[in-house]
Amino acid sequence: MAESREIFSLFELNQAVREAVRLQLPSRYWIRAELSEVHPNRNGHCYLEFIEKDDSNRQIIAKSRGIVFANTYVLLKSYFEEQTGTAFSAGIKVLVSVSVDFSEVYGISLRVWDIDPNFTLGDMARKRAEIIRRLDEEGVLNLNKELEIPSVCQRIAVISSATAAGYGDFCNQLEDNAYGFVFYTKLFPAIMQGERTEGSIIEALEKIYFHADLFDVVVLIRGGGATSDLNSFDSYLLAANCAQFPLPIVSGIGHERDETVIDHVAHTRVKTPTAAAAFLIEQQARTLGELEFLQRGIAHRIQSLQQQRHSLLENLSQRLTYVANFKTKGLLSNLETMRTSLAVAVSRFSTGKKHELAMIEQYVELISPENVLRKGYALVLKNNKIVKSVNGIEVGDDLQVRMADGSVDVKRVER
Repeated sequence: MAESREIFSLFELNQAVREAVRLQLPSRYWIRAELSEVHPNRNGHCYLEFIEKDDSNRQIIAKSRGIVFANTYVLLKSYFEEQTGTAFSAGIKVLVSVSVDFSEVYGISLRVWDIDPNFTLGDMARKRAEIIRRLDEEGVLNLNKELEIPSVCQRIAVISSATAAGYGDFCNQLEDNAYGFVFYTKLFPAIMQGERTEGSIIEALEKIYFHADLFDVVVLIRGGGATSDLNSFDSYLLAANCAQFPLPIVSGIGHERDETVIDHVAHTRVKTPTAAAAFLIEQQARTLGELEFLQRGIAHRIQSLQQQRHSLLENLSQRLTYVANFKTKGLLSNLETMRTSLAVAVSRFSTGKKHELAMIEQYVELISPENVLRKGYALVLKNNKIVKSVNGIEVGDDLQVRMADGSVDVKRVER
């Protein structure tokens, strides 16, 4: 015998589920989830898909459809983007107030009533902090900041959209600089907003890398887009490429409130494309000022050295004149002293020699033969030569004996 069964139509079952949901979940609930899909339609409604991932952030552990009706969506979207500076789009985490609805046709969905932007801001800040921490641990966070921008920085690789108003402003600012500096720019086009931003900018960086020796600096600029399009600049992969790039990067991606990760790793961050141009002009002006200062310093130094040399030569001339005069006077004085001393010495020498000569004359006079003969002595001569010894006289020799008053001839007769 067949058992009696209660049979429901699908509609009846879904009605029962709807009623159960209404009774069991009557309130609004705050939930945190990630937006995986955001699809506004022509009627102004916005269809969402919420997901939640496990702790590894890889496996989806929950998923649910959501809807924001037009009258709520227009207010919620503008409020959220104004407060966070980011787009209400897929990929962000949100804290929303929802009620649970069940439709017999579409099944369960979450109707969004309100949103807390502070939660998303906190999650965005956490994401930025996590990327920065990771780059720091890898030792690359400050690599680009440690590069030096050349003193003469004129060859500029620009990453921007060719149609962006900011790119035009940047070029005009450079060309119309008050100093007349000449800059050489080369555009490497890239998509600067949306999901393709990361890959497009990395591709542009790779092109510049292969010609890095032709450029002094890279300028990354965007302008004219919504502030909410900046999410792409909080990318680990893009930040890692910028941080390790071999040329200094100047970031001017057109926002003032928050610093993206790209701003954090770039060599220099400025607010706008025109500010980027002004920065480069100021760099050149600073270099020009330093060169002019050095030029003035060199000219002043040369003038100072010339004055010092002139003063030194003048001083040397005066000293030489003084020394010459002093030496001349000294030499003249010495010569006079020497002349006087010589005269005295000559006089003394002459007097001494005269006295000595007189003494010699007296001595000669005393020992002269005439004087000796006068004293009774006699000279014996043989052949007109004085005989000094008897051994020199032979018997029979004729001799002459000379005395003071005359001579006598004698002959030796015996030995």
